[in-house]
Amino acid sequence: MIPVRAFFHPGYETPLPEGHPFPMAKFSHLRRILLGEGICREEGIVAPEEVDLALLRPVHTTRYLDRLATGTLDRAEERRLGLPWSPALWRRSRLAVSGTIGAAELALEDGLAANLAGGTHHALPDAGEGFCVLNDVAAAVHRVRDRGRADRFLVVDLDVHQGNGTAACLHEDDRAFTFSMHGEKNFPLRKVPSDLDVGLPDHTGDLAYLDALRRHLPAAIERSRPDLAFYLAGVDVVVGDRYGRLALTRDGLRERDRFVVETLRERGIPTTLLLSGGYARTPELTADLHATVHRVASGPR
Repeated sequence: MIPVRAFFHPGYETPLPEGHPFPMAKFSHLRRILLGEGICREEGIVAPEEVDLALLRPVHTTRYLDRLATGTLDRAEERRLGLPWSPALWRRSRLAVSGTIGAAELALEDGLAANLAGGTHHALPDAGEGFCVLNDVAAAVHRVRDRGRADRFLVVDLDVHQGNGTAACLHEDDRAFTFSMHGEKNFPLRKVPSDLDVGLPDHTGDLAYLDALRRHLPAAIERSRPDLAFYLAGVDVVVGDRYGRLALTRDGLRERDRFVVETLRERGIPTTLLLSGGYARTPELTADLHATVHRVASGPR
């Protein structure tokens, strides 16, 4: 087993109202799992600092950032976001973006690195949506390119929900390729076209899912020729997820993650692992599902 370097901060978790559906505790549970299994080592877990606002301006509008910074989102904007604004949420969102930027830079050194958060792919240039406040992947693309570390990027988004925010943030960037494979009839109702979208019917199981992935991921790599990949390894594709409506088993999830990681690794493409969504029965189970890709990724390389 080769330990994976990862970003994590206690501030990734913020208080939510009792009964809120977002499994905020999954982040610390995942950290404990990865340390307990030796996938990560304590000295290999890096605490990010809050991202500077200047690094968010190429991605989000000034109006949206100002309303986040001052806590002046209106009720409709908060309802669309799905999370109540608080100073802790604003800080949490900037920490998570910083973690993804840091993980991307570590991936270019190690071949693979992780942020134990991130993949907030519904955050649009001018609005938050679907529990996503800031678009961490788009911010990382801009930052890594500006520093001359990489020029071409591939986003592999396998969350059950289409990556509308990332598609919107990167739609004018012809050197950042967005690939989203998701439930066709699931949220968001209005899909923003990715460079490659693969919509799947409700109740799609392991065989059909993996067949589609094996056909489309190599094509996405061929079309994008990336220097760096971001893998949004959402686990809401697993049967029984609160919001998922697909039907992968745990074995299917493991094979999905193995195929993505090995396909990118065989082609020498550095890869950044991000969580995205997952809404299993408990935060502990959700975290254990998120650990799947890390278990696969810590194998020989």
